[in-house]
Amino acid sequence: MDKIGFDNDKYVRMQSENIRARIAQFGDKLYLEFGGKLFDDYHASRVLPGFLPDSKVNMLQALKDDAEIILAIHAGDIEKNKVRNDLDIAYDNEVLRLIDAFRSKELLVGGVVITRYSGQTAADAFAQRLERLGIRVYRHYPIHGYPGNIPLIVSDDGFGKNDYIETTRPLVVVTAPGPGSGKLAVCLSQLYHEHKRGVHAGYAKFETFPIWNLPLKHPVNLAYEAATTDLDDVNMIDPFHLEAYGVTTVNYNRDVESFPVLNVIFERISGASPYRSPTDMGVNMAGYCIFDDEAVSAAAKQEIIRRYYSALCGCKRGVLSEDQEIKAEFLMNTCGVSAADRPVVAAALDKSNATGGEPAMAIQLHDDRMITGKTSGMLGAAAGALLNALKAFGGIHQEIDLISPIVIQPIQDLKVKHLGNNNPRLHSDEILIALSICAATNPTAALALRQLPKLSGCEAHSSVILSRVDLDVYRRLGINITCEPQYESNRLYHK
Repeated sequence: MDKIGFDNDKYVRMQSENIRARIAQFGDKLYLEFGGKLFDDYHASRVLPGFLPDSKVNMLQALKDDAEIILAIHAGDIEKNKVRNDLDIAYDNEVLRLIDAFRSKELLVGGVVITRYSGQTAADAFAQRLERLGIRVYRHYPIHGYPGNIPLIVSDDGFGKNDYIETTRPLVVVTAPGPGSGKLAVCLSQLYHEHKRGVHAGYAKFETFPIWNLPLKHPVNLAYEAATTDLDDVNMIDPFHLEAYGVTTVNYNRDVESFPVLNVIFERISGASPYRSPTDMGVNMAGYCIFDDEAVSAAAKQEIIRRYYSALCGCKRGVLSEDQEIKAEFLMNTCGVSAADRPVVAAALDKSNATGGEPAMAIQLHDDRMITGKTSGMLGAAAGALLNALKAFGGIHQEIDLISPIVIQPIQDLKVKHLGNNNPRLHSDEILIALSICAATNPTAALALRQLPKLSGCEAHSSVILSRVDLDVYRRLGINITCEPQYESNRLYHK
């Protein structure tokens, strides 16, 4: 199990204080571009052991009386029905999910901005849907030559044509369902409108990664690159910060490349830029909250290996390019690790070889015990490994059946005879439901079921690409899952 290396309480406290100081710097209002995930940031919790997945939204809760949320979504992403891959949810539905999540945390949602709107039918339909739900909708329009055509951008025919977003709190957090949604342009447009109204407003950026005060090639920063191979982000030394202060800091290529243009836009809007470098724009305190660099580095290296397997499987499935696979392997080599440094991989492959090449699964428990599962007539390997892990946690002998065949058989009949499945074997979700049914009358099954929380943070590897159902169950349980880039069968279509 990863050692704790990150002080989460210190992070929430320092981050809140730093944002309050940035609000005070500008006077009336701060537009805070919020990159990355506000909820369920499992990447951060994996590479910074001790970081809680909802730390950032909990930090915002500490500022809830001063904060409101604006969500940006690109009209083209609505039109294309773009999907957030980690949750398998379309961006428009993700906006609705995020609004519900913010409201559950008692955070005010001020509205939704549809960016780069040019009359898309799907965007109009989504706007109508939002308005029927009582959510305010604003439209921002494409600007010819953005971001280089600064005279047009900073004019009534540029930002001036965008809807002005009415906000009531001193901190306005601008977030989105995914990258490329136009968060920065929304912030800049609002600065333009606020300045025309005589409001002293400022801009800052909150990105957890890369961590600006860690070395360029620190495993945590390399893990960020591994996680964003699809965005072509590259960590680099911030040359503007080095020139201005003589201090080496880390940023990424998109912010460094866009900074000169941003600086001119700031000057055009308010007469002067408040920043001398992209690093100056950030409000990230994560680097100050690492107290065990060895623990954090070890965790980040494991994440780089996991991302390597993710790239291999993405390439096999046709959703990532070979270039992204090559970059993932390059980052792994740069960090001095390989697949051999992930012990659960060898355990899964050994189990598969021992069963004649059948799909197999291995789960590494927190005490480094290796639990395996094989494919059987009743269970898939992922389901079998889950049951075996629960037995191990509960001290239950592996030969004991937790679920009676009397329970499993009707489920198999339902799948094959009535639901059109060719495969009668139970998936992970089905086996957990069956286990919960048996737990009502079987104390041993009940003991196994109580072990579920202990699976969080365990490592797992499959000898084949898992179904979406099995992957989802493992991730919901907090298991760090990877797969070999191989399908179970030679079929062309895979669910």
